[in-house]
Formats: sequence, C-alpha cells, structure tokens
Amino acid sequence: MASVLEFEKPIMEIQEKIEELKKISLESGMDLNKEIDTFEKQATDYKKELYANLKPAQKLLIARHPNRPNFFDYVQLITEDFIELHGDRAGMDDRAIIGGLAKIGGKPIMLIGTQKGKSTKENLEYNFGMPQPQGYRKALRLFNHANKFNIPIVTLIDTPGAYPGISAEETGQGIAIAVNLREMAKLNVPIIAIITGEGCSGGALGLGVADKVLILEHAYYTVISPEGCASILWRDAAMTSTAADALKITGPDLMQFKIVDEIVKEPLGGAHCDYEKIGEELKKSIVNSLEELSKFPPKELRENRYNKYRSLGVVEE
Repeated sequence: MASVLEFEKPIMEIQEKIEELKKISLESGMDLNKEIDTFEKQATDYKKELYANLKPAQKLLIARHPNRPNFFDYVQLITEDFIELHGDRAGMDDRAIIGGLAKIGGKPIMLIGTQKGKSTKENLEYNFGMPQPQGYRKALRLFNHANKFNIPIVTLIDTPGAYPGISAEETGQGIAIAVNLREMAKLNVPIIAIITGEGCSGGALGLGVADKVLILEHAYYTVISPEGCASILWRDAAMTSTAADALKITGPDLMQFKIVDEIVKEPLGGAHCDYEKIGEELKKSIVNSLEELSKFPPKELRENRYNKYRSLGVVEE
C-alpha cells in the first residue's frame, strides 16, 4: 500500500467509505451505486482542489515520497537501450550517481542522474542519493565523453544534497562540484537538466548547469533544505514550513525567477501515483527540448548558457 501523507488523510477517509459501501452492496445485494458515485465524485473533486493549491511544505512531502520514481524507473519509462557506464577511472564507482548511454525517441543521449533507493538496503547502496566527490567526477567523465562524440546530455536530479561526511571533504567534495559547474558551462552539446524530486544545494547544481532546466510539478529546487534554513535562521525545526514558503522553492516561483524553464505536469496525486503517465509527460518534454536545442550551433549554445546563468539574481529597477 502506498504511503499516505498527512494532508491526504481526508481523501483516504472518503475512499474508505466508498470501499465500505461497495462491501455492503456486495454482501446485501442492495443497489448503492448512486451513493458510491456521489462519494467518488466528492473524492475526485476534493483531490483536484487539494493538489491545485498545495503549499510548498506539502510539495516537499510529495517530492520525498518513498514511492516516487527514481533514476532507474525513469530509465525504463523514457529510454531504450540503456548501457550503464561505471566509475570515475580513479578507483571508485559512486552508486549515488548513475550514468550511461541510452536512446530517447530513437536518438542517442548521455543520461546521468542521482539515484535513491526504495528500501533500507537500496538506500545504503545508493547512499540515500547523496553523491561523493567520486560521483561528480564520474559524471564529469561522462560529460566529456558525450562532448567528444557530440551526444546530447540529459541529467535527472533527485538529491537531498551532496554527501556531507568527512570522507567527502577529505576527497574534495567542494572542488569536484565546482569543476563540474565550470566544465558543464563549456560543453558544446545540448544539456537538459530535470529536477524530478529533491534538488538541494550544490549537490543538485553539480549536475544542473544546463541549456534548459525542467522541474516536475511537485519537485523543488533550493539552495538549502527548508529544515536547514529553519535551523540556521530560527534554530527551530517547527519553522520548516515558514522556511519553505520564504525560499520560493517550487515550480511557479522558480519559473518567475527564470531559474527553471518548464514545469512538467504530474499525474493527480503525484508522480508516484502513475508511473506510465509521468514517463510519457517527461519523455515528451525532453524530446521537444532536444529538438529545440539541436538548432543551435555549439558556440551559440555556450553563449546562451553563459548568459542564462549570468542573468540569475540580477536586480532590475
């Protein structure tokens, strides 16, 4: 059974009433179709209204839903012929970042992204989606490979941030991310980055310097987690919801500030409710973006990418 979020409980209560009526109808032979239809319409209308007016803190919960599609799910949903490429060629294969060659719409791409698990065992293997420096160096190796063979790059980002442990600091976490930012800015091929769930801090940005940045409807993209912000500014975890509002981390605000270029609509209830539908929507957006970017020569791609990021945060009077 899918995990039920706190704000979804009224919907589940209506659903339980519907199941109860169906059971009574089956056992007693009574015709309760009219009552069942009324409750089903009520549940659908309430769900549509609820999801059309979600607060940032509620979207935070959806973005972190344990059943939300992860990198390997999207590989199955949107690509063909995926071949994983391992390792940073310096001694480690960080499983928090996965990458390889694939085809989308029949055309080759280099697909790279952060990977979360859906069980304790998987999360330990993938380090809860928090990459080490070696993961960013693996991504850089694949960026350069794609650049050499003129293959467009697509990144899928779902991370609570880069791994903050001592081992990461000792092996150069900050410089690994910084080098990726610099090198992605210089690549000659089209780059599309998609925030599929959590897009936190430099951990996300290390895969996020792109010609087009897309975000799923209930995903978020932020310089710091709302919990981290609340602990720094108010020293109070209870202020997380306030921090989420203030940070402007969801699609509409990010579009307004030109940090993202497109919001990919999710199925009603979130991406975890209908894998096939979110796969179709995401694939369509990627194919359209690749077609649009393919019209630009390398020099113009680089110039547009540079101007895109230089314009962020500029105050206009």
